[in-house]
Amino acid sequence: MQGSQEVVVLRYGHRPGRDDRMTTHVGLTARALGADRVVLPDNATQAAETVADITDRFGGPFEIEQTDSQAAVVRNWDGPVAHLTMYGLPIQDVEGEIRVAVDTDPLLVVVGGEKVPFELYEHADWNVGVTNQPHSEVAGLAVFLDRFFEGRELSQEWSDADRTVVPKATGKKVVSSDDSGDDGA
Repeated sequence: MQGSQEVVVLRYGHRPGRDDRMTTHVGLTARALGADRVVLPDNATQAAETVADITDRFGGPFEIEQTDSQAAVVRNWDGPVAHLTMYGLPIQDVEGEIRVAVDTDPLLVVVGGEKVPFELYEHADWNVGVTNQPHSEVAGLAVFLDRFFEGRELSQEWSDADRTVVPKATGKKVVSSDDSGDDGA
């Protein structure tokens, strides 16, 4: 989130055909809820393209990268690492500690897409559980980012947007930079 700690989300693993939608949603959630960039596996090209398209249309700043070695990203990270897993410590018990630790260093938030190697659990500074129940990694990322930013990400401003969603009690309104808006039902 601009003006605060740098937060990068790493999608660890991607099974083409099975994880396409979930990996896309990890990227979109990272963008919408305050992360500065997402690093996706190199075989998640469609997800990377979709997140880049949304960033182009609805604004940034937000960066999308791809890598052929998620393990190297974790191993070489210059800052603390939080790994989201249902086996981790409850977020409510570690969120303050994480916030303090990343005051000046960039935070890497790792979101698994398949079984992650045990070395990731060992390398992470925190293995964080958003409940200790099976659920969506997208939900875990959303709760983690909201708790980490203490809700500030919900009023984030976006620059260079071609489209802006106008909040309404009912209906839909999206204003394009080249027109006055499109009301939908």
